[in-house]
Amino acid sequence: MMADRRADEISLKRRIAELGPWFHNLRIRGVETAPDHFLGDYPSFKWAAFEEAIPSDLEGRSVLDIGCNAGFYSLEMKRRNAGRIVAIDSDPHYLRQARFAAEETGCDIEFRQMSVYDVAKLEQRFDLVIFMGVLYHLRHPLLALDLLYEHVVGDHMLFQCMQRGSAQEPQLQSNYDFSEWDVFEARGYPKLFFIEDRYADDPTNWFIPNKAAVEAMLRSAGFVIKSNPEREVYLLTRGQRHYAVERPPSICPVS
Repeated sequence: MMADRRADEISLKRRIAELGPWFHNLRIRGVETAPDHFLGDYPSFKWAAFEEAIPSDLEGRSVLDIGCNAGFYSLEMKRRNAGRIVAIDSDPHYLRQARFAAEETGCDIEFRQMSVYDVAKLEQRFDLVIFMGVLYHLRHPLLALDLLYEHVVGDHMLFQCMQRGSAQEPQLQSNYDFSEWDVFEARGYPKLFFIEDRYADDPTNWFIPNKAAVEAMLRSAGFVIKSNPEREVYLLTRGQRHYAVERPPSICPVS
């Protein structure tokens, strides 16, 4: 019996190694997938700082996990009694990891390879949308937020975005004269920093906002900030779009 357990553990470790490298450090039957992660026990340590923002019992509610990576948040939502969970990612490498983790832990999660720009194809609004660590990887961040609001966010969205620059939240007027320049130099004015080449060795880090820009973009897209349990994390509900925002198109692939 002990020999069988040892053989099973060796087989599991071998399969985890074959599916590497892992960005999510998951615990699959006691085996960690990324024990030497450069951020530490990620994303568990980050989740611990804001997990109370999500009900401990989701009572069968539907969840959409966008940019699911290896599925950490989908697995956590299933542990909280979520109902239908759809997890999407554009990277097949991460989806292979996520499917493996779900199978090994006995979690019923639907995985699809698709872009955030294609969420209209899901034809469903979800009780909870998880949009963590994706926005700064997108060439069209506001379009993504508009598409989420238009097509899939039914109630709440758990959102996280890397931030750099000032964390100040300035008091701004609703309008400024064309001759006004100085306000744009103010510390804390909403800014998106554009990365032309790469940041942290990642060529997909395109835009990094400061705190004021994150919050302004969310409000503009029609979301209401319900709580901000961690500097980069927000729990959002649906509100009203900015009056000048056009409805986004349903993005379709070129045939």
